[in-house]
Amino acid sequence: MSEKPSVLFVCVHNAGRSQMAAGWLAHLAGDRVEVRSAGSAPADEVNPAAVEAMAEVGIDITDQSPKILTTEAVEASDVCVTMGCGDACPVFPGKRYLDWKLDDPAGQGVEAVRPIRDEIKARVEALIGELLGPA
Repeated sequence: MSEKPSVLFVCVHNAGRSQMAAGWLAHLAGDRVEVRSAGSAPADEVNPAAVEAMAEVGIDITDQSPKILTTEAVEASDVCVTMGCGDACPVFPGKRYLDWKLDDPAGQGVEAVRPIRDEIKARVEALIGELLGPA
């Protein structure tokens, strides 16, 4: 791993789970971790319920947009966290892969997205502990 660990969050549409995870990691780790997110079939925009749920906890992801998953993004990352993207994520030797089983917030209201947001936060906090050690 490089001096600054790099994490890539991947879900199908890069509109909900991966955007919330990237928002949490950027918020909680600051510039100590490089953060990327992408999707195998990106949506046109970030899920408005995900944006609203993150805003409720003081994290603004309105400036984000869904991005296509590239081989280069995976190669440049130390850890690749998949969230229901199946076999779309390319696998490279020497990379660490995690698969987080999370409900898909697509088409759901903010009430349904809040518990997903909170589960992602707990997983991101654990990942930060693994990457950077205790705070």
